[in-house]
Amino acid sequence: MNKTKMNYFPEQDVIHLVITDEDEVESMELSPNITAELNEKGELIGVEILKASIFLRDFILESTQAKLMQLQRARYLEAH
Repeated sequence: MNKTKMNYFPEQDVIHLVITDEDEVESMELSPNITAELNEKGELIGVEILKASIFLRDFILESTQAKLMQLQRARYLEAH
């Protein structure tokens, strides 16, 4: 995993995460717009994310909102 790199293709709005330089033999859709790339042993060698800007926006917003809710709950519990 020491060759991990990420490429962004703005015209297509695609992020491609490369874990190894092995040949892709198979791919598997993990969820809409997210595909796992597998080698001949079925091991993960890469991930492709379509509509990457939307994915990142949603991920960041959801993570931030969850963290804020945890902080608000902790403050509430401390106060009561």
